[in-house]
Amino acid sequence: MSNAGILDDVTAKAVGRHTIANLPINLFASVMGLAGLSLAWREAVKVIALPAIPGEFIGWFAVLTFIALAIGYITKWARHPVSVAKEFSHPVQGNFFATIAIGLLLLSAFLGPYSATISQTFWIIGLILTFTLAYLVATRFLTSPQNAEHTLPPLLIPGVATLDIAVTGKAMPFAWAHEINLFAFAVGSVIAGIFVTLIFARLRHHDPLPLPARPSMMVLVAPFAVGFLAYTNLVGSVDMLASVLFYFAFFLMLVLSPMVFRSHVPFSVAWWAISFPLAAFSIAFFRYAEAADTDLLRALAVVMFAFLTGAIGVVFFRTMNEILSGKLFRVH
Repeated sequence: MSNAGILDDVTAKAVGRHTIANLPINLFASVMGLAGLSLAWREAVKVIALPAIPGEFIGWFAVLTFIALAIGYITKWARHPVSVAKEFSHPVQGNFFATIAIGLLLLSAFLGPYSATISQTFWIIGLILTFTLAYLVATRFLTSPQNAEHTLPPLLIPGVATLDIAVTGKAMPFAWAHEINLFAFAVGSVIAGIFVTLIFARLRHHDPLPLPARPSMMVLVAPFAVGFLAYTNLVGSVDMLASVLFYFAFFLMLVLSPMVFRSHVPFSVAWWAISFPLAAFSIAFFRYAEAADTDLLRALAVVMFAFLTGAIGVVFFRTMNEILSGKLFRVH
């Protein structure tokens, strides 16, 4: 074992039952969910008589959550570098590093009305990090032997992160932003298409996902919901392809929800995997309903938004219970 590895073990024992080494990278998905909810709230305000302030409060809370997690994870990196290296190299957990990039991109969209400079800075950092992680994941995927059991929905996260560049980059004033958005959409849509096929094959031909991993199945909705948002941003309208993306996301929601939202699925921070796909679909629903201009779709969009708000509320309070009780950082 390396000296760093020995230090990790010694430190964990020295602190007793709890250690920052147990801070999971997938907790950054909470930033995605909270920021996504705040952006969905802005869409909801356009349709129903909701006060805007709660949505803005949620967005600022997402900013504070990102800052707190960033400090925590940098501390983990400084004190337990081997733990971070193991997470990054893990064939499943490694994909969750892209949640940091997605969080930055979504926060850039939230912060746009408050500060163009901060918004643009977050977006540029987010796109650099996104492209870097997408490159590393694609390289690893093509050059390292892959176990079919590891071909799970989180594999989609780096590809979805690339699509989010195009989702959040529409308002960027840079002369090069449009071409970057096109590049991001091309990379993200093709990667997502390939990985969705592989994941569907794994789910069809191998053992079902274990119960603790069941919430990650909702990630399958994200490429289609986010793809709809990215595509409509680029073309400026809802055409036939956009409708296909939206309605297939709708279909997957109907298929996957009974599998995921079951009382016997144990709670963990992995449940945050449901938050951003639901938020992206809620935003897409409002925008599609606006384009279709039908009362039925507007009503369904409101129902979806209510479901999103309730789901994130439950996951948030249960996560806070994990943190306050010390379970999150407990050494097992």
